[in-house]
Amino acid sequence: MYQKSIVHYMTKISIDILFIVAIICCTLVPFSSPWLFSYFGIVEADALFAKVILLASGMTCVYILWQLKVIFKTLLMGNPFIHANVSSLRKIALACLVIAFMYLVKMIVMPTISTIVIIIIFVVACLLCLTLKDLFKQSIYYKDENDLTV
Repeated sequence: MYQKSIVHYMTKISIDILFIVAIICCTLVPFSSPWLFSYFGIVEADALFAKVILLASGMTCVYILWQLKVIFKTLLMGNPFIHANVSSLRKIALACLVIAFMYLVKMIVMPTISTIVIIIIFVVACLLCLTLKDLFKQSIYYKDENDLTV
């Protein structure tokens, strides 16, 4: 029988906190960006582009965190190997790819080393989610086959 551990609950609480913090950060981008741009030395001509990239990637991260909340809900209910989690992992992979593409465009307009790191991280996250999606799909197949034989 599957037992829930304190790690599961702590991870769920961490995702919930990150979800709320991400929403607050996305809300504050238009208001805090003039101070941030002057601090980091971003010129006024690139300010609108930087705001769009920050807001779009922030909203995509909120979407990723929402999908993680959906997955953890099924994990805490004791049945993580369902088709909804496969769909959630596919959506997370697509969102990671969108963020990588956004920062690839940013790399053309405003090149920095941290942008390259962000692109690599989100491409690897996309590949990880696609691998987990296939793993979950295969586990569901085995689980369904096992349920039919019993």
